[in-house]
Amino acid sequence: MKIYSAPLQGFTEAVWRNVHSEVFGGIDGYYTPFLRYEHGEIRSKDIRDVERKNNMVHNLVPQIIAATPDEMRPLMGVIAKEGYGRTDINMGCSFALQVRKRHGAGLLPHPDLVAAIMRETEKWPGIQFSVKMRLGWESKDEWKALIPLLNSAPLTHVTMHPRLGIEQYKKAADIDAFAEFMQECKHPVIYNGDITSLDDIMRIKQQFPALKGIMIGRGLLANPALGVEYARGSSLTNDEMRKLIQAMHDEMFRQLTPRLQGNTQFLSKMKPYWEYLLPDMLKRERKAILKATTIEKYSQAVNDALAVY
Repeated sequence: MKIYSAPLQGFTEAVWRNVHSEVFGGIDGYYTPFLRYEHGEIRSKDIRDVERKNNMVHNLVPQIIAATPDEMRPLMGVIAKEGYGRTDINMGCSFALQVRKRHGAGLLPHPDLVAAIMRETEKWPGIQFSVKMRLGWESKDEWKALIPLLNSAPLTHVTMHPRLGIEQYKKAADIDAFAEFMQECKHPVIYNGDITSLDDIMRIKQQFPALKGIMIGRGLLANPALGVEYARGSSLTNDEMRKLIQAMHDEMFRQLTPRLQGNTQFLSKMKPYWEYLLPDMLKRERKAILKATTIEKYSQAVNDALAVY
C-alpha cells in the first residue's frame, strides 16, 4: 500500500515538498495545491509551484480545480507544457469562495458539470487523470449519482475523503459511507481523512486491504514522519523526531528567507505550520513561536521549543 501527501493550500507548496522529501521521505507521491483559472488568468505563483525546475520530488501530481471544460483547458495547457503525465481533479475543496463557483465540493451536487469534466479528460490522451472528492456537499449520498460517470471515465484512481463539504473538517470521517463507496467504485481507491498516527494507517489498511493507498494531509503537517514510520513499521523516538524537525525547519528557513521580504511576510508563512506541527509540544513553547513578532524572536522560540521536546 502506498502513502501519499495530500494537497493543502498554503502549506504543501514546492519548498515544503522538496525539503520534506529530502529530510523525511517515506512518501510515494506528492500532490500539489490546485491550479485555478480566475479572472481570465492563472496566478503566476501557482504556475511556479508546478514548474518542473522548482520541484525535486519524485512522482509529483499537479492538481487542478475547475467547474467547466473552458476553465479546465488552460490549466491542462500548463500541465502539458511542463511535461506531466498525470493530473488530479479537485472535487473536494470545501472553502466557500471556491464552492460558490461550483469548484471543488461545489461540483458534487451537479452531475451534469461532473459529466462535462469527465468528457474533457478524454481529450488529453497523453495525460492520466484521477479525482479527489468527498461524499457530497450536503448529502452523503450525492456520490451515488456520480459513480456511473466516474466508473466510465478513464481515471487511474479516486481519492475519497469521507466527509461532506459543509462539514469541512468537522465530525469524524464516515467509515461506513467510505466502505460503500469503495464497493461501488470500479477504479482503485485511495483513503483520505483523520490519519494522524501510525496506528491510524494500520487500522485503515487492515479494514480496507484492497486500498491503493492512504493520502495524508493535516496529519502529515503534524507528524512529517508518518510515511517513514509506516515504511519501517515503528514510530520515531522523540530525539529522532526533534533532529529531523530541526533539519527540515532550518532548510525551509534557509530557502524561504531570501524570497520573503521582512518580518511580516516570513512570519505569516512559517507560523501557520506550528499550528499543526508537533501537536504534543508544550503549550508555552508553541505560544512563544506563534506570538513572535520578528524573525529573530521566532528563531529563538523555535530553538527553545525543540530543545525541550
